[in-house]
Amino acid sequence: MSSFETGLEQLGVRLPDEAIAGMLSYVDLMAKWNRVYNLTAIRDRERMISHHLLDSLSVLAHLEGKTFADIGSGGGLPGIPLAIACPDSEFTLVESNQKKSNFLKQCRIELGLHNVRVEARRVEEVSGHFDCVISRAFADAAEFVNLSRHLLAEGGMLAAMKGKDPEGELSRLPNDVEIVKVVRLEVPFVEGERHLVIMKTKSE
Repeated sequence: MSSFETGLEQLGVRLPDEAIAGMLSYVDLMAKWNRVYNLTAIRDRERMISHHLLDSLSVLAHLEGKTFADIGSGGGLPGIPLAIACPDSEFTLVESNQKKSNFLKQCRIELGLHNVRVEARRVEEVSGHFDCVISRAFADAAEFVNLSRHLLAEGGMLAAMKGKDPEGELSRLPNDVEIVKVVRLEVPFVEGERHLVIMKTKSE
């Protein structure tokens, strides 16, 4: 059993063989482009699997909905692993950096991700409504909420992936945003704290 399959088992995530193959192809594609475009500081393939694939998939059990927007997707995290794992859901990857958005478009083509759309623009310029708006890249939860809340469908959730306990920055959230839960994530082969913050806007 590979380290990726071991990690999936520890996360309780079951994937068909073609999804596992698709994710490993994604890592290979990222490693190839990374030599030129510096998509990630991580160069080692095994660390890409743990710190990118498994980290992204660790939130799977906590997400709801069928339409997702990944804000500041960068090299496609967490959007591409989630899209491969959930082929019946729709994913919009928002990334304003042209080199990174070109990589995302290439991933869509080479990996055959028909449930993925790439928006090569700033989040403020994106339209549409999504069941879940997620980010792994924003430095501050309040900034993430303020820039992306217009994309929420009625009853939708905002999901912010964080490292250490985000209690401090959550105190700066707008008053009309409710923290539904803060989940401490256990990511196989990844040291250090990981958290997922689920938020919703309060009804009038």
